[in-house]
Amino acid sequence: MATARRQHGFTIIEILVVIAVLAILAAMLFPVLVQAREAARRSVCQSNLRQIGMAFTQYVSDFDGAYPSTGNYNLWQGRYWRWSLQPYLAYGRWRNTNSPNPDFGALGSDRNVLWCPSDYTAEQVWEHTSYAYARCFYQAPEQIARMTGRLSAFTDPAPPVVQREAALAFPSQKVLVAEWLSNHEAPKNASWWSWEGGRNHLFADGHIRYLKARSILPATNGFPDVNVTVGGIGGRDIP
Repeated sequence: MATARRQHGFTIIEILVVIAVLAILAAMLFPVLVQAREAARRSVCQSNLRQIGMAFTQYVSDFDGAYPSTGNYNLWQGRYWRWSLQPYLAYGRWRNTNSPNPDFGALGSDRNVLWCPSDYTAEQVWEHTSYAYARCFYQAPEQIARMTGRLSAFTDPAPPVVQREAALAFPSQKVLVAEWLSNHEAPKNASWWSWEGGRNHLFADGHIRYLKARSILPATNGFPDVNVTVGGIGGRDIP
């Protein structure tokens, strides 16, 4: 008589061991996946800045070497300077003429070249405009020299003065446009008024670099604030 073969199933202990191993593997892989995702987003951000850099080059060429200056001393904020560059960018938004402030409340797709996909603040508050235009490019160096307060970029009503490409002394060291917040590393709420974090920077010569805040030279207000670089458009933001 043949002996019946005993069917063997998994015990609860074996199942728990498998679950524990899978949990350990997941814990090991998760940070790697997060880093890979952030690296991809940072690459998208750099691609955005590359397009923005080309748009500035075309603008300056069309306006006899002059950088954008609309008479608005808050032009550095993305929701303002985007309109000057719109003809040169793949930017599918337009002014909402029914809005109390037609520069804000824009219509059209929010997913655009002015938004870094890691910038959740801009997504919620600033109409997906992640990048700021250095104030040095539309105000005179002597005006910049007086902006020694942390909030000068918001509160100083100095009338804009057109600045020209010929005034650049260090184009490879002067930031033209950069992310306002530290979107790719903690603390992500660190702005140009903090020595923490890091961000992508577009320099006046068109190259892009990811730099820690501590790599930027102190500005007139004592922060790594490329809005108010010592020397203005003729100054430099990195050694």
